Amino acid sequence: MTTATPYGTLPPASPVAARKPVSLPRLAEMRERGEKITMLTAYDATFAAVANAAGVECILVGDSLGMVCQGLSSTVGVTLETMCYHTESVARGIRRVQGTCWIIGDLPFGSYQESREQALRSATALMQAGAHMVKLEGGGWTTETVRFLVERGIPVCAHLGLTPQTVHALGGYRVQGRGDESARALERDALALQDAGASMLVLEMVPAALSAQLTQKLPRCHTIGIGAGKDTAGQVLVMHDMLGINLGKNPKFVRNFMQGQSSVLDAMRAYVSAVKDGSFPDNSLHAW
Repeated sequence: MTTATPYGTLPPASPVAARKPVSLPRLAEMRERGEKITMLTAYDATFAAVANAAGVECILVGDSLGMVCQGLSSTVGVTLETMCYHTESVARGIRRVQGTCWIIGDLPFGSYQESREQALRSATALMQAGAHMVKLEGGGWTTETVRFLVERGIPVCAHLGLTPQTVHALGGYRVQGRGDESARALERDALALQDAGASMLVLEMVPAALSAQLTQKLPRCHTIGIGAGKDTAGQVLVMHDMLGINLGKNPKFVRNFMQGQSSVLDAMRAYVSAVKDGSFPDNSLHAW
């Protein structure tokens, strides 16, 4: 008989996981057989453990925590110290339940722009906090940073399209890659990041047709869409958004998976199922 634990804490011990630990080779196998990769953000031990139990493959400890947890107006104010704290919390929660998720830690604004060496120090801090991979935003100049990290054994997830850390330079939260010139630039950056060794690429608010084309051209770099249509290799949403935890209007690309569910676990399972069977996202509702 399992003893109930207070304050939403996790059980003292969990049975051995039914699925194998998620790894880069396993993600490549999923891609090869056409199985969609599921990713959600999480920022603490309990939600991370629940996402793992729901079957989510990848947990992104995103700098979106600055907005949903800290109340900041953008992700720019998030520090590396804060990212390490939340990455440690997530990793601890996954270990506590013998979870198998792949943990990705966001490199926050100002922690990798100065030099490749600064990026290495920042990435090392996140990896030591429990991340299996780090994520950074942007193309062009980031290519050599990605190569530098990958050559030193640090898996990298890139991020193109709407890059929240540079939202002011982009003129706000707007769809990226519209128009031939913009699409060509995005494709050029994506191919360069794959060649530099990036294993994953978040495509945010990119037209569905362009995302589909990029996915076909990036066999070694798994595209993860958020507002990028259904034809990417996988999907990611901010956990608070997909659970309907907000007081405003959800972005177009979000679906509230709490509707019709009795628990957060059920909502996350519904998300995993919808991504796997292709019913989410619906290009007519959630994409451009």
